[in-house]
Amino acid sequence: MFLRLSRIPSVKNESLKLSGSKSETNRLLLLQALFPSVQLQNTSDSDDSIAMKEALASSGNLIDVHHAGTAMRFLTAYFASAQGKSVVITGSDRMKQRPVGLLVDALRQLGADIEYENADGFPPLRINGKKLSGSKVSLQANVSSQFISALLLIAPSLPNGIELELLGEITSVPYINMTLSLLRQVGVEASFTGNIIKVKPQNEIGKTVVEVESDWSSASYFFSIVALSPIGTSLQLRSFRKDSFQGDSELVRLYEDFGVASQFSDTNLTLTKTGMPSEQITFDLNKTPDIAQTIVVTAFGLGLNCNLTGLHTLKIKETDRLEALKTELTKLGANISVTSDSLSLSPSAQINSGISIDTYNDHRMAMAFAPLALRTAISINNAEVVSKSYPAFWDDLEKIGFTVDANQ
Repeated sequence: MFLRLSRIPSVKNESLKLSGSKSETNRLLLLQALFPSVQLQNTSDSDDSIAMKEALASSGNLIDVHHAGTAMRFLTAYFASAQGKSVVITGSDRMKQRPVGLLVDALRQLGADIEYENADGFPPLRINGKKLSGSKVSLQANVSSQFISALLLIAPSLPNGIELELLGEITSVPYINMTLSLLRQVGVEASFTGNIIKVKPQNEIGKTVVEVESDWSSASYFFSIVALSPIGTSLQLRSFRKDSFQGDSELVRLYEDFGVASQFSDTNLTLTKTGMPSEQITFDLNKTPDIAQTIVVTAFGLGLNCNLTGLHTLKIKETDRLEALKTELTKLGANISVTSDSLSLSPSAQINSGISIDTYNDHRMAMAFAPLALRTAISINNAEVVSKSYPAFWDDLEKIGFTVDANQ
């Protein structure tokens, strides 16, 4: 699907309820599979969460997670510990290029029986589920926090729990803390001291109802919209907590540099453009890499200098997000350079109009560029890719005044 977004001068002051967090949902779905007494409310309707639900409910031996990276990592650990269950877990062509070797090595330390169907270190994987009697494991912590979370989520179901030693610099700590917080919320004992995480075994969990908070990563696009809008513009987002488990809640602090103020009232979050942005945007996004695309597009739209670091994990996402950003922003007239873990943007004389943005099968590319319609007409190729995390995105943009014309 090809979408044209006409340039608009401003957005409507509306109230939106976003779908539940994909990150929280997929963690809780795995915990619910291990402990069926856990009941969930406001779960994500994203493709990734649907893939997770279908895989957990499947009685077959072939599990296809398509583009869902979180599901691939979490389900690898889940099926490795599922006694008597043998599966082959696979995904899209891009998924077969995304490394999973560190997680497989860690699971093998616990006693898992996992083999590579094709290239070593990459899906598809043949997994023969068995009782994992090991409890001590070490893992490089600077590649993907999802590997760490995958181990932590199955830990309470193992006979001796897990003592996990993290080696090197720890990436995306908020996502690890989210996993530990959700474990504690359902009654599992867990600790994180220095570079050691311990999760105790749990035989059963009593009836527990967990309401999933709305998704902060999805909220990032509305922070961008408000930042690119005239002073005085407001939007309200519902079902967000000030004390969120989600690392991307750091948006509240980061977007102050773009002139956006955030105010909480119960579970309502109001975003207001209150002032002019800083001339220089400099952030280390090691803990929140998923909002890098949103931030750099906001900075480009406002004509700001922008230097972002801590981006090394972006090269192994749905696409190489750093190279994709460089390509698409250059088409729009940006002066941009990237390295293996950083990005530098300097102000451009103008924004080229009518450019078509390629999305590379990456939902965040489509959504991050959409707010630029407040500055110029823009088109989005393969716009349906947003269903990976936020199926209602284009509908919600129309609710706040965007003009969206679709061509199949």
